[in-house]
Amino acid sequence: MKRLRNLIILLAVFLILAGTAGSASAERPFQLPMNQALVMEAGESSNPRDYDPATTHGSGDQLAFSGLVAFDPQLNLIPDLAESWDINSVRTVYVFHLRPGARFQDGRSVTAQDVIYSWERAALPLKKSDTVLTYLGDIVGVKEMHAGQSNSITGLKALDDRTLQVTIDAPKPYFLLKLTAGVALVVDKENVESGSDWVYRPNGTGPYKLVEWKHGERIVYQSNADFYLGEPHIPYVIYQINQGDSQRLYESGKIDMTSVYSVDRFLDPSEPMHNELYSGVSLCTGYVVFDVTKPPFDDVKVRQAFSMTFDRQKYVDVVMNGHALPAIGFYPPGLPGFNPALEGLPFDPQRALQLLAESKYGSASALPPIVYTEAGIGSYINSRTAALAQMWKQYLGVTITVENVEPDFYLDQLYSGHHGQLFNGGWCADYPDPENFADVLFHTGTQQNTGNYSNPKLDQLLEAARTEQDVNKRIQMYQQAEQMIVDDAPVLFTTNSLSYMLVKPYVKGFVLTPIQISIERYMSLAGK
Repeated sequence: MKRLRNLIILLAVFLILAGTAGSASAERPFQLPMNQALVMEAGESSNPRDYDPATTHGSGDQLAFSGLVAFDPQLNLIPDLAESWDINSVRTVYVFHLRPGARFQDGRSVTAQDVIYSWERAALPLKKSDTVLTYLGDIVGVKEMHAGQSNSITGLKALDDRTLQVTIDAPKPYFLLKLTAGVALVVDKENVESGSDWVYRPNGTGPYKLVEWKHGERIVYQSNADFYLGEPHIPYVIYQINQGDSQRLYESGKIDMTSVYSVDRFLDPSEPMHNELYSGVSLCTGYVVFDVTKPPFDDVKVRQAFSMTFDRQKYVDVVMNGHALPAIGFYPPGLPGFNPALEGLPFDPQRALQLLAESKYGSASALPPIVYTEAGIGSYINSRTAALAQMWKQYLGVTITVENVEPDFYLDQLYSGHHGQLFNGGWCADYPDPENFADVLFHTGTQQNTGNYSNPKLDQLLEAARTEQDVNKRIQMYQQAEQMIVDDAPVLFTTNSLSYMLVKPYVKGFVLTPIQISIERYMSLAGK
């Protein structure tokens, strides 16, 4: 998983907001004209891997960095550092033409060699990137370099300073979409190799420059006057770090935008700020992962039993206060391939007990001790995990032990295999294609397949779908794959997320996108 993503991906927009080192202006804070600044509240991470495009689990800091392509607020794929590209007749060779005006923020021109450096750096074994194979692994030679079998990515070639040739292993319709990922962002070699604190003073190519980082207080971005797509309309973007409850900060006028997790009040039309609320369905699915290599979840009937004692509607109504959708599969509503006729595993405690009796363990009393790994602090158990544990205790007679892992390092622990037999998970789409769920999460051996699930028949279907050029056939194949996965129960699907944002009326151009992208450069302030 790139996030525990049903919750942790919500932090992806804040990926640069932390650290333990100083910044360019740590001793002399900027005196900012606040009427020219977009101000938000953010958390911070103590894990330096979160800020490096090569190792981030999220979308990366797309204020400071950019890539060859991007999504606009309507989720159209658009040229970014690359102004255009050509594709050969068999759709395996892409030639990208970089913009003549594309520059790093210190003024140096971006070259094809910079893209190659960035991607090869991410593929270095010592980087231990959990995402490079997921998003760049279609490029010939990435797997070999990541495995330490090569010193370069053979599918990358600089034809000249402004022309990059990329060869992939098969014609894949979604390849360009993957290049919007954080791991595909372009970095400056000199900047990266200048010291371990480079992430707090990045020389990126993005629409904003990180000009101040004051630990525990704020991050300040200034618009990049030389940005190759035009200087953003908002001069400054400020993230206040851990300054208090974001909703209260918003109501008091100290910040301009905030996520809302307790929304009933703002849904009331009589509420004065009702018209400042944006809502929508995110392309996110929450789930609990069963590690199928660890007893008792090596038995499909045990996995099915745990899934069939989960009352989704009660969970949504009580735990989520009705502000989510029950998920029976992994494609969220709005994603191509979503199947309203999918046959999920129903809530059926009686059948679940029968399945447990039919399993090789025979009964709840014969199950080994079960550890549930969660991102948390100390012994605190959040309401979502407590609800799951209560249902399994009530309907199966199974007691689980909750193991909390420090949140900033939770994903690192999952990817390294240090977790219990089941653990909290989730996924938000990186791009609007069902491959991003089915293949990325459930094909044997993929980086994001943290539950170690394997089904040879499913692999064969997913591999065929990768190169299917007919859209309708691809959708049918991915829907078939979803049904196979639901029946095999490698995860317990919980919810599809709903998003809520409060945005001040003077913030213009805001769009609540179902996929998290950086849209600050499309926005403006009028009358703040």
